[in-house]
This record gives sequence, structure tokens and C-alpha cells, in this order.
Amino acid sequence: MKRFVFLLLAVTVWSATVTMAQNAPGSLASWLPKQRWQKRVVLLCAPNNTTPELQAQQQQFAAARSAMQERDISVREVLFEQLSAADKQYLTQKLGVKTSGFTLLLIGKDGGIKRRETQPITPKSLFQTIDVMPMRREEARGSKGT
Repeated sequence: MKRFVFLLLAVTVWSATVTMAQNAPGSLASWLPKQRWQKRVVLLCAPNNTTPELQAQQQQFAAARSAMQERDISVREVLFEQLSAADKQYLTQKLGVKTSGFTLLLIGKDGGIKRRETQPITPKSLFQTIDVMPMRREEARGSKGT
């Protein structure tokens, strides 16, 4: 029972965090470049919020919130059914995302796509990708020296 309550609380916190990112001012095409050199971005792209892979990914990430903050990760849900025509075009042409299913994109602080997945991944797998990046290694060395 405790585990269920924790999971429910974690998903609620996760949903609030993602909702804030979803409601970020401006379009995806204007928001994303503003994250450059500030945050690593994980885009969770899905047709709608009932997509099973999206829900599974939300559950995977819910318990890893502090580790994601430590790595300067901003998660944003991108629901195709809610996108403007301009954002759909940006997503498909600029980022190469297909609108027919789930896609996770990891975008580095430099603005480059570092990882693309069509199935949910574990936080550990995401962190392994990030933790070998030169910028992340430098950040980790800097925080140890403080």
C-alpha cells in the first residue's frame, strides 16, 4: 500500500512538473532554442496523453526527479493533438519526429539531438547517456570541487 501511495504521489508531482513545461510560454519552436546552454531537454512526443508509452515513460521518470534536476533536465510533453500547425511542422521537419507514435528526444545543452527512442527508457539509461557527455563531466567535476 505504501508503494502505491508513493507511486501515486510521484506521478502527481511528475504531472505537475510536466504541466508547467507544457504550458511554457510560446510555441515549441520558440521555447526550445531558449533552453540552449541552460537545460538539457527531454521531449516526450505522443499523439495524446493516453498513449501507453507516454504513460509508462512518465512512471519511469516520476521517481527520478531529483537526479533529473541535478543534471539540468527539463521534460516537456508534446502532444500532437494539441500542437499548432507550425509546431507540428517544426517537430516533423526540424526534429524528425513522426506523429504516429511515441518518441523520446534528448536534446543537449548545445541544442543537438543526443538520443532518440520510440519506446520508454529507464532513468538510469538516460543518465548513462548524459553522464558521458563532456559538458556533464565538467559540471560533475565542478560540483565536487565546491
